[in-house]
Amino acid sequence: MKDNRNPSGKKLYTAISRLKTADEVAAFMEDLCSIKEIQDMVHRFETAIALDSGKNYISIASEFGVSTATISRVNRSLEYGTGGYRNAIEKLKENSENADK
Repeated sequence: MKDNRNPSGKKLYTAISRLKTADEVAAFMEDLCSIKEIQDMVHRFETAIALDSGKNYISIASEFGVSTATISRVNRSLEYGTGGYRNAIEKLKENSENADK
């Protein structure tokens, strides 16, 4: 996916990184993406979190209504991808731990 890191892609990623709150990101994503695209991204991220926590394919498919092909794709990205899912999951965990303190 390195093709998406061209100047236009970089501009998009920089804009997203400059948004300060989850509400700002949500508003931007709702303008940028269709509801279906957002739902698909939410399902993929929930799948990544579930896989990271050790859940199996069957329970993930049942809980989130995703296909085993989607689960496999997310798992492949978790194992062999660029580390994007892992980084986001770790940041989410850190944020959750800091909120508990």
